[in-house]
Amino acid sequence: MITEVTKVENYIPPYPLERLAPLTEILFLDIETTGFTAKSSVLYMIGCAYYEEGGICIRQWMAENGGQEQEVLRAFFTFASRFHYLIHFNGNNFDLPYLLQKCEQYGLPFHFNDFTGLDIYRRISPYKFFLKLPNCKQKTIEQYLGINREDIFSGGELIGIYQDYAQQPDKLSRAALLLHNYEDILGMLNILPILAYYDLFNGNVKARKVQANYYTDHAGNRRQELIMTLALPTPLPVPLSAASEGCYFKGEGAEAFIKVPIYEEEMKYFYGNYKDYYYLPLEDVALHKSVASFVDREHRVQATAATCYTRKYSLYLPEWEPLITPFFKRDYKSRELFFELTDDIKRDRNVFSAYAAHILDMMCS
Repeated sequence: MITEVTKVENYIPPYPLERLAPLTEILFLDIETTGFTAKSSVLYMIGCAYYEEGGICIRQWMAENGGQEQEVLRAFFTFASRFHYLIHFNGNNFDLPYLLQKCEQYGLPFHFNDFTGLDIYRRISPYKFFLKLPNCKQKTIEQYLGINREDIFSGGELIGIYQDYAQQPDKLSRAALLLHNYEDILGMLNILPILAYYDLFNGNVKARKVQANYYTDHAGNRRQELIMTLALPTPLPVPLSAASEGCYFKGEGAEAFIKVPIYEEEMKYFYGNYKDYYYLPLEDVALHKSVASFVDREHRVQATAATCYTRKYSLYLPEWEPLITPFFKRDYKSRELFFELTDDIKRDRNVFSAYAAHILDMMCS
């Protein structure tokens, strides 16, 4: 078995990992195998990274042949026992189950029960379309962030190189195998800023400034829009823009803004307990029976779900589920929801912070 240790001096984490855990308790993990199934393939390398004395160390255990798998497993799990947090890329789907299956195969008592895990792939994959990524492979994310590699081989191409190396070791093949795993691990560290987009949807987006703006649309109509300037929990590594349902988002660095159309019109609030209301056709409004019972019978009818409403002319903002209540609609069958832009809401930055997160969720979905 070969053990390779490389220290990267003065390495500054590109993402504030101390939010998740103390840096000295975090271990990054990546493995190299000759296939996807543990029983029919060889685990030929485990690589990891950890912080130590102001820098980062990358440690790799490489089996020179299939007979050294147990030695590699024992060396890794013994070393890993000092850490409490495990970070990987798609490790929940491959690396961790594969290692556990190998331990079971050899009757080794190792497990990951004592670790708190963070799968970078799992955190960022829900936002693939929002980021306009063709897929969420690690190399794709590296390209998105402008990260370059020296390694020219894919994992699949290295299978043949390792199989030849196991039969006849040579320095060039060993260097190629170690370099690929080394750059997988270093790449995992370097793509950590991609988690800023996870934080965008799951962190505390703050509405720092809110204002209304008038503009003229393509048809020459005068319109209103709400502009929210946002402070982001983590700076975005790549500027991002998106549009959906009449809303527009643009983020760059630690700041973003959202534009939302303001609707000035009459809308309806529908009461839920319509059996307790009468509808007054001449007034086009529903009144509770305790009040409407004084109205002449010929001017009132039993309200239905579709006629049990009150009307109000005001300023409204769209919402896509009942975030802010009461919510209004244009008519009973309409799926579009709105809430009134009241004076109290105008003064409440917490409401706009929640509303900004609501819009981002809509855009992502």
